[in-house]
Amino acid sequence: MARYSSFEELPVWQNAKTLAIVTYKISSNGRLSKDFSLKDQIRRCAVSISSNIAEGFERGTKQEFIQFLYIARGSCGELRSQIRIAEDIGYISHKDSIYIRSLAQDVSRQINGFVEYLKKSSFKGQKFK
Repeated sequence: MARYSSFEELPVWQNAKTLAIVTYKISSNGRLSKDFSLKDQIRRCAVSISSNIAEGFERGTKQEFIQFLYIARGSCGELRSQIRIAEDIGYISHKDSIYIRSLAQDVSRQINGFVEYLKKSSFKGQKFK
């Protein structure tokens, strides 16, 4: 693994952050912006993705990092589900739904690849430097 000194350097975290920003912007418009409960849930799970990547990295062990990456990947699925519901009830456009879901799937794949890499690597974590 390339030596990253902070989670902000991780491409997977950068992409997850972009996903959260896009989600916030899209949920600020139209009918979704007025459904405070669904909008809040969508935003919380979008932010959860990058937050769990950051927290896992900061925990300092490979096993905890992997655990938090799995949680982040679960939040990607949750976001895709909620976005699909928002589209189906007419809160967001099909185009916006596809865009967010595509970004979430990309981040999910990236997380999965990172987990598989970490499992096979000799990297033990920041605590064990």
